[in-house]
Amino acid sequence: MGLAQREIEAAGISTITLSSIPDLTASVGVPRVAGVEHPPGRTLGQPGDAEGQRDVLRATLEALASISNPGGVVHLTFEWPEHPSKVRFDPPEPPPIIQLIRRRPWLFVKLVRRKIPGAPKH
Repeated sequence: MGLAQREIEAAGISTITLSSIPDLTASVGVPRVAGVEHPPGRTLGQPGDAEGQRDVLRATLEALASISNPGGVVHLTFEWPEHPSKVRFDPPEPPPIIQLIRRRPWLFVKLVRRKIPGAPKH
């Protein structure tokens, strides 16, 4: 992501990365970082919490406006509402691709070989 951001910055457009591990993210040279104390994969917030996700996005954009020079890190003040050991990462229902592979496991090999079932042949 840092490479793409540096190119976008070179074109005169400011960028920012929202990260749950801001120190590591900053160490790879991204132009700006907004750190949030959320579990990995949940940087915007809890699934289904549109209002909370908008709040994180707004705060990230405000951080973008407040960091005048590339290399800056802002720590957002959001707290995760549950203990880390209680965070569930599995969705209530498996994604469609997983459901398909469970029903037709022989398709997995084709998918790995990039032979997508039903895709037009080139």
